[in-house]
Amino acid sequence: MTTNRTAERVRSFGTSIFAEISALAAQHGAVNLGQGFPDFAGPAWVKAAAAEAITADMNQYAPYLGLPRLREAIAATWQAFGWRAVDPASEVTVTSGATEAIFGAVQALVNPGDEVIVFEPFYDAYVPDVVMAGGVPRYVRLHPPLKDEGRSMKDEVQRSDECAGSSSRILHPASLAWWFDPAELAAAFSPRTRLLLLNTPNNPTGKVFSPEELAQIAELCIQHDVVVVADEVYDQLVFAPAVHTPIATLPGMWERTLTINSTGKTFSLTGWKIGYAVGPADLTAALRAAHQWITFATATPLQVAAAVALERAAGSNYYAELRAEYAERRDLLAEVLGSAGFPTLPVEGSYFIMADISRAGFSSDADFCRWLTSEVGVAAIPPSAFYADACGLPLLARFCFAKKLETLRAAAVRLAAAGRPRGA
Repeated sequence: MTTNRTAERVRSFGTSIFAEISALAAQHGAVNLGQGFPDFAGPAWVKAAAAEAITADMNQYAPYLGLPRLREAIAATWQAFGWRAVDPASEVTVTSGATEAIFGAVQALVNPGDEVIVFEPFYDAYVPDVVMAGGVPRYVRLHPPLKDEGRSMKDEVQRSDECAGSSSRILHPASLAWWFDPAELAAAFSPRTRLLLLNTPNNPTGKVFSPEELAQIAELCIQHDVVVVADEVYDQLVFAPAVHTPIATLPGMWERTLTINSTGKTFSLTGWKIGYAVGPADLTAALRAAHQWITFATATPLQVAAAVALERAAGSNYYAELRAEYAERRDLLAEVLGSAGFPTLPVEGSYFIMADISRAGFSSDADFCRWLTSEVGVAAIPPSAFYADACGLPLLARFCFAKKLETLRAAAVRLAAAGRPRGA
């Protein structure tokens, strides 16, 4: 009899749907709109800065806190956006991607048995991070701007709660955004609540939490003395009229918030894994205590290049041009999917878009995405992968528009050839 030597903390982590869809896409030569990273190059001037740093032999370990120049550039960016004056010495830490920063923050702040509030759908690393720290996730559902014909939004929530199925025809008013029930959020807090994980702009929904919603979250966190780990890696990919507000800038929240970010999304260099955390000295010290034993330090020449990127972007139109280019991609993909019979939900931020697949005739989003990838040749991700409980979910699929325009047009050709879904 073979002994299972896998530790209990990771025993439940199986192969993800992301790996399955990626393998299926490769097998069938599909246009991959599932993977959440660009298929185009990052800025040449940022890559040149990395090459210059390598040539200059900046190739040994960086300080585990991060290169001073990069930490200073991060602090200057915060001040330039009018968010807050930040001390780069005690309030900024460079990590190997935002994912490491989030993992380190959870390990540093959560004790076994502590509860952590997570909005779902959630970025897939959050729950494993909590589980590995011995924490207990408490979920608050974000509801999509969907409603059945002739039914109110309240009816939609009740239908989901009863788990009565999710394949009925749905409409989505363009003026509405993903939302949560304040009473449900308040009920998620308990004497054991230690942390709240907040992702805005949100992956996978594209939601940007409004100032009013952030104020509701802040009030409860202050009332219950809860720390917020705010994942804001898409902070520069926000589309008007939505506006990104760091929750750390709200009254009473700086001292209880670690804000996580990354240069990977903003500069289309996700493989560099240059992330960082900004927060008060005590929370920063806690994160650093974990970080030093996780990766210790992040690639030195890439940190130099990330500093150059932030410094140059601050004095140019880089961010505005980035948003304009992504808005063009978002609008093109929304048109492509709508023409194929998959109307899309509003996108306020990030580079993901959700499409309504309820007319396609599939009982689950995973079955639809497998079919779309293998038979149509376009890969997407089933959003049920971002929920703890798939009960009562609306039928949607997540597509990534961080792709070349020609990639999106290639997807359009394949979708058009496949014809409209069966229920359209």
